[in-house]
Amino acid sequence: MENEHSAHTELHQTLQAAANIVRSYSRRKPVVGIILGTGLGGLAKEIRHSVTIPYSAIPRFPQTTVPTHAGELVIGELGGKVVATLSGRFHYYEGYSMQEITLPVRLLCAIGARTLIVSGASGGMNPQYRQGDLVVIEDHINLMGDNPLIGPNDDAMGPRYPDMSAPYDRKLIDLAMSTGLAQGVRCHSGVYVAVAGPCLETRAEYRFLRGIGADVVGMSVVPEVIAAVHCGMRVMGMAIVTDLCLPDCLKPANIDDIIRTANEAEKKMTGIVKKVIAAT
Repeated sequence: MENEHSAHTELHQTLQAAANIVRSYSRRKPVVGIILGTGLGGLAKEIRHSVTIPYSAIPRFPQTTVPTHAGELVIGELGGKVVATLSGRFHYYEGYSMQEITLPVRLLCAIGARTLIVSGASGGMNPQYRQGDLVVIEDHINLMGDNPLIGPNDDAMGPRYPDMSAPYDRKLIDLAMSTGLAQGVRCHSGVYVAVAGPCLETRAEYRFLRGIGADVVGMSVVPEVIAAVHCGMRVMGMAIVTDLCLPDCLKPANIDDIIRTANEAEKKMTGIVKKVIAAT
């Protein structure tokens, strides 16, 4: 029990120190927290009256090592609401623990955000998808071999056994889908499967992942969503199909093409996200 109490105290102290640093930059209380993935950092430029906080200024915050991830927390206005945007996320394959990966989510909650929007690049396995399409995540499969809630539970942050029957908020899903339709954007709802990475999948693995019900595959999102649900946050997730992963006509992946596709689709995603935030 002593070790459990110590773990709780350390996490609380870490979040308190991090929140105090953030508030020293901006006293504004965000309504929505946003996590931007590969090639999607440009959305942060849409934020008005913003304050930028480098990750290096936040105590115990990991540092991103992935190209296109700026490593900044931006607080300002988007869609008429105050938001806090994490421009750059952390991945399991970078060597971080699940607890380190999800610390930013807990910080967003600690400074006031009650809704989380996550985005990321993904490989499309559903044959109806095209490169550059958007997918509103309606459910997920965790195949990362780990979980951010393993270890002592802090009851002050969330329940020991959080319910995951609906991790993605149905109203936000419907709003994103209707907004995409109104804006003429090819937008699907689908299941995201998270794998550890960093290597991409084999043909046999794509067949397996598709066979268990996944539409898109990526190396992030799920740990953050689990932590957000644990914190009691509403969640919306969006994935950009940056490459097609059809095993019978699989081509070698090119990271430059993936980033370019994400950048090209970002404006479409930004339009939907702004509408969702305005209605939150």
